[in-house]
Amino acid sequence: MFRTALRTVVAHKARLLMTVLAVMLGVAFVSGTLVFTNTLSDAFQKSSAKGFDQVDVAVTASVPQDEGNRIKKTPDLTPGLLDKSAKAPGAASAVGVVSGFTAIADKDGKLIGGGFQSQGGNYWGAEDTRYPLVDGHAPRGTGEVLIDSETARRAGYKVGDTVRISVDGPVLTPKITGIFTTDDGNVAAGGSLALFDTASAQKLFGKPGTYDEIDVTAEAGTSQAALKAGLDQALPKGLTETTTGEQLAAAQAEAISSQMSGLKQGLLVFAGIALFVGTFIIANTFTMLVAQRTKELALLRAVGASRRQVTRSVLVEAFVVGAVAAVAGLVAGIGIGAGLRSLMGSLGATVPDGPLVISPGTIGSALAVGVLITMLAAWLPGRRAAKIPPVAAMSSVHARATTKSLVLRNTLGALFSAAGVAVVLAATSMDGSDGQAPMGLGAVLLITGVFILTPLLSRPLIAAAAPVLRVFGVSGKLARQNSVRNPRRTAATASALMIGLTLITGMTVMAGSLQKSIDKMAASAIRADYVVSMANGNELSPDVEKKLKAVDGVTATSPLRNAPGRIDGSTESLTGVNGRAIGELTDLKVDDGSFKVSGSQVVVDGDTAKYRGWKAGSDFTVYYEDGRKQRMSVAGVYEGNDMLSGILLDSTVLTPHQTDPADMRVMVKTADGATDAVKDRLEKALGSNPAVKVQDKKDVSNEIAQMFTLMLNMVYGLLAMAVIVAVLGVINTLAMSVFERSQEIGMLRAIGLDRKGTKRMVRLESLVISLFGGVLGIGLGVFFGWAAGELLGTKMATYELVLPWARLSVFLLLAATVGVLAALWPARRAARLNMLTAIRSE
Repeated sequence: MFRTALRTVVAHKARLLMTVLAVMLGVAFVSGTLVFTNTLSDAFQKSSAKGFDQVDVAVTASVPQDEGNRIKKTPDLTPGLLDKSAKAPGAASAVGVVSGFTAIADKDGKLIGGGFQSQGGNYWGAEDTRYPLVDGHAPRGTGEVLIDSETARRAGYKVGDTVRISVDGPVLTPKITGIFTTDDGNVAAGGSLALFDTASAQKLFGKPGTYDEIDVTAEAGTSQAALKAGLDQALPKGLTETTTGEQLAAAQAEAISSQMSGLKQGLLVFAGIALFVGTFIIANTFTMLVAQRTKELALLRAVGASRRQVTRSVLVEAFVVGAVAAVAGLVAGIGIGAGLRSLMGSLGATVPDGPLVISPGTIGSALAVGVLITMLAAWLPGRRAAKIPPVAAMSSVHARATTKSLVLRNTLGALFSAAGVAVVLAATSMDGSDGQAPMGLGAVLLITGVFILTPLLSRPLIAAAAPVLRVFGVSGKLARQNSVRNPRRTAATASALMIGLTLITGMTVMAGSLQKSIDKMAASAIRADYVVSMANGNELSPDVEKKLKAVDGVTATSPLRNAPGRIDGSTESLTGVNGRAIGELTDLKVDDGSFKVSGSQVVVDGDTAKYRGWKAGSDFTVYYEDGRKQRMSVAGVYEGNDMLSGILLDSTVLTPHQTDPADMRVMVKTADGATDAVKDRLEKALGSNPAVKVQDKKDVSNEIAQMFTLMLNMVYGLLAMAVIVAVLGVINTLAMSVFERSQEIGMLRAIGLDRKGTKRMVRLESLVISLFGGVLGIGLGVFFGWAAGELLGTKMATYELVLPWARLSVFLLLAATVGVLAALWPARRAARLNMLTAIRSE
């Protein structure tokens, strides 16, 4: 039986080609994902580990625990602690580190790096081995700076050039006195690093005379653990924490691994979708191959082969096909992993150097996935063939499914579909986070139910196309009859395309609805013409509002100044605003009381009010960060959103209790509204600062929606793999169907159907099957998009369902295009059949 199975594979190698391609693509996706993410993770981990080579133990300030209504301040790392660290047992030297956000502009004034990766720090001089100088000399004073070699290369800077830099205040224009190399992970990720002398860095980052961290190196022969123990004894208890360089490297590696894990899981989900779609092709292929060999299998049964041997022979065929496809997919996946890494570099993303990582786990996973998926998909056709009695197989009385099996299939499909719809509808009435799991379960049940019911649905839906097909005469009529001749085969072919379009349509509906909701939120929540903020999300200096207020044409401004407060023993975020102007700058719906912010009167969002049990007129006591308390009164309760929420109080009340006031955003209203000229005036007033963003309402909504747009484009790209696999499925089914109907096609040619009519018949059949899958996929996608939107609506008051009819039409056109393209080769093959040879075939 084993030899028989191998001979069968060789005999049908052309018919198995599409199955091999489908499995190969899925395996390539899986192995490429694993190679790509493992390579990135390994490169970033090794790069970050190098950054800790000069640190044996890091000393940081202990984060204090708030007690009662007091907010404790984090202690400072003083020069005295630096001296104690340097004199601790086993310490060779100690360096005080200061760091913070530092934006570097390129020669066109644009921010270099991605905001969060733009950092600055202090340089200790010639003895500072953390940042080896490759050119120039150490900086002296705020008028001089060092920049990393990668940033210098990207921006075209050299020693002696003047560069525009912003920390959190006015723009600085220091001279570049040196360029250094670094293994800093932020720079490796595409960011930038600027270094000042220590005194200047402390002043610029608002830490005069103190440090963020103290890095200690050990004497020769002293272990990191021994040095840590010595530092713990030498430094004051409760004020500092010590961490070894090995622990820092391990924590960094774990963080990188965790970040890569999310990317890996996301990519593997789409690889799983491609493989799932591929199972339809495999099952279809083996079903058709087994059907074509029923007499051969019956003869094997008649000469003594058991049911198990017949099933086993089909599984051996599947194993061989799966193994060949898995090996080819693994090789292709390694190429994909290497290509993705190169693509990141060409798109401007900086990836540390390192070897391509092909782990044993990647090889094992790729081979196991390819073989198991193929064998599982082939098991049912093999089992079905083994159950056919030899005499029935020889006379082909087994060809039609029994009424009992059809009733059972349709009943199961209806039950699964009903359960799926019920669970999805129930999930839409739940809270956003609580409804996610039921929504996923309902989606799986509904898709499974529709797949089971697809043979039943195929007849009425394809029949609906009959009036259009009549236009094509005999070819159209034959195409419709061929489409419904074997409903199970048609269903399996259409379902592959259905799954891809379901996901694409659902994501498109959600993305369009979210964009509309975000636009609506920005328009309804903000009356201000502009919102000013830092590029990296850090805090703005209070000087920013003062400068904006002085700009010609500005009629009102308000900061959003955050500070912690203690209320009833727990920490609550307070937001200071301009009480006189906030009503003019916002348009928040008030559900209770009035929107009045003045003195001891505050307004709170609905969620905070519900949690605290407050309503208009409620009183509470707040403890500020300086330990002082004040009695407050709730003037009104408003509907919060992603832009404004929490407790709003007058900034003149909050600011005196802050040691270092800073604003998250500043809202600006102008007499001329939002125009390019006004925006240009505001940016110039801030010194054309590369670190500061001046955005109108459209800019704000676009920025919020940008991640959804990026995610949608990624989904389109990733799901393209599933659509390609589905196209292979249509080609495979049509090609094998043409082979199966060779005699019939020969008879049609003999009685007058010309080659053009034969091609048209096969093309129309492909078009009908693809449109059938497209209609089901778009219908399910719209339903899931609506349901997911209802779930999001519980967290976003402005959510509104938007059906992107233009894109839905494009998706339907895509399904039709898939059908036309997939039929090119099978139609040509059918038209070229020799009619006499075809009539003689069995």
